[in-house]
Amino acid sequence: MNQKTKDLVSAALCVALGLILPQVFHLVPFVGAVPNLGGVFLPMHIPVLLCGFLCGWRYGAACGAVVPLLSSVITGMPVLWPQGASMICELAVYGLVTGLLYRTLGRNVYLSLLAAMGLGRVASGAAKAVFFGMAGKPFGMAAFVSGAFTTAIPGIVLQLILIPVLVAALEKAGAIPVRARASRSMG
Repeated sequence: MNQKTKDLVSAALCVALGLILPQVFHLVPFVGAVPNLGGVFLPMHIPVLLCGFLCGWRYGAACGAVVPLLSSVITGMPVLWPQGASMICELAVYGLVTGLLYRTLGRNVYLSLLAAMGLGRVASGAAKAVFFGMAGKPFGMAAFVSGAFTTAIPGIVLQLILIPVLVAALEKAGAIPVRARASRSMG
């Protein structure tokens, strides 16, 4: 199987996981004052971040854009406007940055992951400021910090632990071949 076919199949698997994982989290009953475990543990982010590492920036960005859109259409979550539209921007940046930086920074998983998580949150905040404003809903700095950081701390920690372990396992299994990294430095 050629590399493009492997990337396409891997990206499709990441899209499927991006649709399934949030549903698993929604099966868990509300816990105390936490009405939305998906907003706390960010299960949609994990497959998108992984797609960038596994398949490169093009597939990572596409996966990030497609997952929230499909999820909105299929399940109604997230509501497409304005929340889903801002998630499309955020997750597309996650996939793009992990795929791009991982290959250009000498396979530094943590630096690529941290940069993606930071830039994705900036993209989300900017998109929310614009889209929520267009929808006539206020969105200020306090809402940004609360949603992007305070509420999301468990998800951020989960990503910082889980993603590097998964990337290392995929490298060991040959799913991210060394020669492919060198030949696909930008993709």
